[in-house]
Amino acid sequence: MLEAEQAAGGTVAGVIVSLGGQTPLKLAGSLPPELVLGTSPASIDLAEDRERWNALCHELAIPQPAGGTATSTAEALSVAGRVGYPVLLRPSYVLGGRAMEIVYDDDGVRRVMQAMTSGALAREGGVTAERPVLVDRFLEDAVEVDVDAVRDGAGEILIAGIMEHVEEAGVHSGDSACALPPQTLRDDVLDALERHTRSLADSLEVCGLINVQYAVKDGQVYVLEANPRASRTVPFVAKATGVPLAMVASRVMVGQTLAELRLEGLLPPDAVGRVPVLDHVSVKEAVLPFDRFPGVDTLLGPEMRSTGEVMGVDITFGLAFAKSQMAAGIRLPDSGTVFLSLADRDKPAGLEVARAFSDLGFSIAATMGTAGYLRSQGVAVDTLVAKVGEEGVASDAVDLIAQGKVQLVVNTPRGLGPRADGQHIRTAAVTHKVPCLTTLAAARAAAAGIADVRSHALVVRALQDLHPVPGWAVR
Repeated sequence: MLEAEQAAGGTVAGVIVSLGGQTPLKLAGSLPPELVLGTSPASIDLAEDRERWNALCHELAIPQPAGGTATSTAEALSVAGRVGYPVLLRPSYVLGGRAMEIVYDDDGVRRVMQAMTSGALAREGGVTAERPVLVDRFLEDAVEVDVDAVRDGAGEILIAGIMEHVEEAGVHSGDSACALPPQTLRDDVLDALERHTRSLADSLEVCGLINVQYAVKDGQVYVLEANPRASRTVPFVAKATGVPLAMVASRVMVGQTLAELRLEGLLPPDAVGRVPVLDHVSVKEAVLPFDRFPGVDTLLGPEMRSTGEVMGVDITFGLAFAKSQMAAGIRLPDSGTVFLSLADRDKPAGLEVARAFSDLGFSIAATMGTAGYLRSQGVAVDTLVAKVGEEGVASDAVDLIAQGKVQLVVNTPRGLGPRADGQHIRTAAVTHKVPCLTTLAAARAAAAGIADVRSHALVVRALQDLHPVPGWAVR
């Protein structure tokens, strides 16, 4: 495009590469550096180069999950052996979590490395020293967090939004619901997230937008990655806060400062340091196409599968979550039976979920192991459910779903075996249009949504009513 413009006698003042996802970032290195507006190609590459990125985080004293890089199966096995399983394997420079996978043993590493070095990725450049496979310790049961920020050429940074994911870390951010403002993060965790984001934006000399992804486990904040570009969360944050982030970033990249944009009215006068938290909760939810692909497993993971996003806004998290589910085509039940099939390590936390649904008047059905645990803790289980193939013990899960006797499924696979088990349950839920939740966090959110919908009338809230008309709209 540049060559065509120049051949036609045109003058190119500059190119914005940070508002188009991963593809323009890949192309940025081949452009004349002086034509790239905003964050420089060198800074973009620093964030993608694992060794330099690790060194930067070490210098800034920002914790990371243990990990390393590999260009061969032997190297990947060595890194996995050092950091311990489970590990997340992902190729460099990919979009949408493509080919990323969580593995739990050496055989899993061999299988994923074989796929990365012989499939479509191999035809696109493969695994090389410049494009290694990233191998990181996977933090199970961590809360994932997205932070979007803008930095101007004078060094001022505005934290636009801190979003707490509903699903566990390991589910791609494009497939996970998230809440703005965060609902469970402590003040000291929020302070750490903001402090780390500022340090990274300054060190990368960002000019424009930056998205940083974190995992929070036991109160400790770990940085996962930083992308000096617009994330898919930018439109959501803009609608949730009323701040036109893409326009703000574009103006910053051509030389204006955040202070000038406040004076102009493009930013609220009090948008200093952090965009003010409003008196409503916004929830972003992914639209997943499973009903169009019969037999496909609905289990979410690090590779993005959604085809769109929706959002719900209301005065409580539960109401906003319920609205987001409706917008995504999922209507949470108000009564009936909730079927629980929980991995062993999820049973203590699943107790809270079971009690929440029981208190809401739902009948509880559960697999034998889950039922035994719940009953030992005082939760009534009305229906025992057998695994597929077990005869004469209890009703079969797939049969119950097919007969319309289950209104909501909570199935939490964990680990190598449990993640493979349960596919028949999830497939049956999709086939018969029964909502199926694969994380306890999503189940808790669903229970909160059902409870809030019962106690509050749903009201349509237009974005124009939530946000006063900004200065840019009346010029």
